[in-house]
Amino acid sequence: MEAELAELAASGATTLVGLMVTDAWSQVRGRVARFFARGEDDEVAVVDDELRRDAEELTAGDAPAVAAVEDRWRERLRRALLDNPEAAAELRRILAELDPEGDRAGRAPRVRNSVTGGTQYGPVLQGESFSGLTFDMRGAVPPPPGPGRDPEAGR
Repeated sequence: MEAELAELAASGATTLVGLMVTDAWSQVRGRVARFFARGEDDEVAVVDDELRRDAEELTAGDAPAVAAVEDRWRERLRRALLDNPEAAAELRRILAELDPEGDRAGRAPRVRNSVTGGTQYGPVLQGESFSGLTFDMRGAVPPPPGPGRDPEAGR
């Protein structure tokens, strides 16, 4: 049973973090805060403030911030579900409403990439369809000279 709750918590955290960077988050945040507050009115504002701060951190964010926020909410969901297993049905209902594509049987899996460290010399795109994209690469750092590369080439 704990493995099932851990999986639900992980799915919930991924969905929450994904929603935190969307336009819909301002409408969703209150409902999520009420779920975590579990009927404690004074706790709703506290949780809502935490959710707001984490969403701000994500929009400013880098990959480590995303991972940290997701880890925090996964653990928080896990603890909430262990403390109150009946909350699992409510969380499933909320996730189904917030992420209608959550049951993706027969579809391509979702992929989320995080690029950290190292040096990136240009944009990386991954998605289903793109159109009308323009990239301004002026000022991009050229790759360092290496074996077989002319350091004066391209100048």
